[in-house]
Amino acid sequence: MEILINRNLIFAQNQYLETERLKLRPVTLNDAADMYKYASDEATVTYVFPIHQSLKDTQESISNYFMSAPLGKYGVELKETGQLIGTIDLRVEEQHNIAELGYALNRDYWGKGYMPEAANEILRLGFEELRLMRIFAVHDIDNAKSGRVMEKIGMKVEGRIPNARIWKGKVVTDAMLGITLADWQNLQR
Repeated sequence: MEILINRNLIFAQNQYLETERLKLRPVTLNDAADMYKYASDEATVTYVFPIHQSLKDTQESISNYFMSAPLGKYGVELKETGQLIGTIDLRVEEQHNIAELGYALNRDYWGKGYMPEAANEILRLGFEELRLMRIFAVHDIDNAKSGRVMEKIGMKVEGRIPNARIWKGKVVTDAMLGITLADWQNLQR
C-alpha cells in the first residue's frame, strides 16, 4: 500500500534548515541588496538567469519567484555574517516522485564548499523527509563549476542533451546528473 505524504506540509515544516556554516531559509525583500550583489554580476549569472540591471529587478525576482511560492526555495545565508550568498531550490515532480535541484552562488564565495554543503542538506531533506526516489540537476556543459558541485554531492552523469535549448542567444548542450535514493543511502554509510 502506497503511503501518501503531503510534500507541501513537509516543506512548510522545513523552511529553516542549518548546516555547519549555513542557514537555509526563506528569501525575503530584506535580501535584495545581498542578492543584487551577485545577480548584477555577469560571471555569477551567465548560466543561471538574466543579469539584474537594478535593485528593482532583484526585488521583482524575489517577490515573483521566491515569495509568491516559497516552499522548496531557500536563501543560503552565511552564519558567520548573516549575509545571503546564494539560493538553492528543490522543484518536486509529484507524479514521478523525483525533484530537480537548482542553485546560484555569489562568485565571491565560489570554491569554499558552501554550495555542496547546502546541496547535501537539500538532498537529505529530499530523500529522508520527502521520500523522493531520485534527485537530478542540469547544467550547461560550459559551466564546469556547476557540474563539479553536482559530482561532489554524489550525482552521476545520466546523459547529455545536445541542442537542449537556446540561452542568451546561444545553443546549449546540457548535462543531466542525478542521484537515486539507494546511491544516496550508500554514501551516508
